[in-house]
Amino acid sequence: MKVYQLLLSSLFVLLCFSLSAQDEKMSWPRVLTTASGKEVTLYQPQLDNLKNNVVEGRMAVSAKGSDGKLVFGAVWLEATLATDMDQDEAALLDIKVTQTKFPEEVTDAQIEGLKSFLADEIMKWEPRMSLSQLKASLAGMESVSEGDKGLRHDAPDILYRESATMLVTIDGEPKFKEDSRSGISYVMNTPFFIAKEKDRSVHYLKGGNYWYQSESVLEGWAPIDNAPKKIKDFAEANAPKEEGEPSDEAKEQMTAAGPPSILVVTAPAELVLVDGTPDYQQISGTELLYVQNTESDIIMDIESQMHYLLLAGRFYQSSTLNDGDWAFVDPEDLPAGFANIPDDSPISDIKASVPGTPDAHEALLDQVIPETAEVDKNKTIEVTFDGDPQFSKVDGTAVEYALNSPQTVLRINNKYYCVEDGIWFTSSKAKGTYKVSTERPSEVDDLPPSSPVYNVKYVYIYDVQPEVIYVGYTPGYYHSYIYNGVVVYGTGFYYRPWYGYYYYPRPVTFGFGVHWNPYTGWGFSVGFSFGWVGWGFHPYYRPYWGPRGFYPGYRGGYYHGYHRGYNRGFAAGYMAGQRHSVYNNRAGVRTLNHQNHRVNNLGANRRPTNNNRVRPSTQRGNNVLTDRQGNVFQRTQNGNWQNANSTRNTRNVQRPSTTQRQQLNRTYNNRQKINRGGATTGFPRRGGRRN
Repeated sequence: MKVYQLLLSSLFVLLCFSLSAQDEKMSWPRVLTTASGKEVTLYQPQLDNLKNNVVEGRMAVSAKGSDGKLVFGAVWLEATLATDMDQDEAALLDIKVTQTKFPEEVTDAQIEGLKSFLADEIMKWEPRMSLSQLKASLAGMESVSEGDKGLRHDAPDILYRESATMLVTIDGEPKFKEDSRSGISYVMNTPFFIAKEKDRSVHYLKGGNYWYQSESVLEGWAPIDNAPKKIKDFAEANAPKEEGEPSDEAKEQMTAAGPPSILVVTAPAELVLVDGTPDYQQISGTELLYVQNTESDIIMDIESQMHYLLLAGRFYQSSTLNDGDWAFVDPEDLPAGFANIPDDSPISDIKASVPGTPDAHEALLDQVIPETAEVDKNKTIEVTFDGDPQFSKVDGTAVEYALNSPQTVLRINNKYYCVEDGIWFTSSKAKGTYKVSTERPSEVDDLPPSSPVYNVKYVYIYDVQPEVIYVGYTPGYYHSYIYNGVVVYGTGFYYRPWYGYYYYPRPVTFGFGVHWNPYTGWGFSVGFSFGWVGWGFHPYYRPYWGPRGFYPGYRGGYYHGYHRGYNRGFAAGYMAGQRHSVYNNRAGVRTLNHQNHRVNNLGANRRPTNNNRVRPSTQRGNNVLTDRQGNVFQRTQNGNWQNANSTRNTRNVQRPSTTQRQQLNRTYNNRQKINRGGATTGFPRRGGRRN
């Protein structure tokens, strides 16, 4: 039976292959032709479960019997998933067959003949697929996750303005630190550049191409033509490397808009900026309006006369926009019309935050797909502290976390762990050299969202080999979580930072215009790019925005409201907004395309070869699915489902029940949508905010 299992595992691999190194898009089904001219048809897989880096699923296959008629069968498989987000690739490794089902009339001899041929041929191909193809195969998953328990959703201070304004966030009361060489004092607990000269009372703020001054940090900021040379030199010397430059169009718009007003906050807050009086527009086919002249996602429900505002994946409602009494709305309590917003509506992106919609399901799929890598066992890091190590216990757990380290350091049962760049490290001492850990402490699974180190529970160790360790993380690591059928950003908790000689911030939920784009994932307002946020004098670059290496994309900002942040001029923002791997360009770490993983036991460093006997089917559609019992059904031209073996004289032919038809239709429709490119990274290609 080993040959049989090898054959069937190889079938599953084939369904997920690309045919060239140029990521050629696969069409389904695939046909494999034998040397004698016989054909085997392989249908797109249906993955039922993805836990950590292990996928479980089933698929349909068909071949002509001795009588010339098609015979359909189903197989269940399990495989290890490897991914590379930067390259938009995934691979299935170490595939195992757990169950099979074929019609009773197919003889063992016929099956064995099919097995021998496939076992010989399919081993020649490499198991690669795009992430979109992976999501298409996962589209039928009924339960992505139970979600994160204990998240907070209290509304931040929501501030409404109708003229160009920039929200400047400070993490509590301003705390100054003096640079001993220049004598310049700067506000250390903000990502904005705010500084003053020694023994002077005037403060200076730099944002983009503009300078401001004020006697007070918290108010009174007025634009000026220039700042003192000493201040300018200090700012320039410590400016971070920009990820990209705005387009010429964006520069013109920034110049035309002029310097915005400055609004300083010291507690979690969000700015709702409308370009003048709100311009309400009808959403076709619904009893809803949306505000057109703003980047914010504002919906008006005509029946209740309530405004709904989407922030960090959460909806809040208020009867007025004017700094009103905003209250959280549970996703399941949203007006029914939200789910009926047309795909070509300018506000359609909000459906990713409406439970039960295909958009929300696609966002949920992103939550369970891990980024994986191979790490050398001898890789080390250096862990530092601001003074002697100080730890605080997480209530209800055996975990303590470091208060005064720029890294995430844990003490568990008198052993020290550090999570950096999605990898577990360990040491017997708090300070100094840490080595890659071969174990992930189970105690981290007890961490509650109220802990500032909650995100490390989404970093995993999958396998340990003599020379390498296979690791991975899911989006929870960079603060993307599931709540009641939708994806939200941040836990909603405020975490106290560390103030010492250095300032070490904690993860934040509000204050940076976090929004979800189905094509790029989480992003932030572009006002925080191109010179507004990211000043590099802090120990860590962009400390507010999740683990190092994760750089979100941006919306248009205060000068670009009418376009709702989706103009192609912001290519740099789009590219940065795609989900990037924190593993790439790290010494001793290899992502999918550089791993020496074993593919179907071919051995390390041995590349399979393509086989020209596999091709897309020109006669059969991508319309054959199996149910969870292994019955194979084919969708007819009129949209009905019939047993694929119904034309043969098989016994006990299963007809789909109402529930089965619903499941089949959901899987088929989701698959068709994603395969058409509805959930890929890059620029929008369907309706929505495309300008």
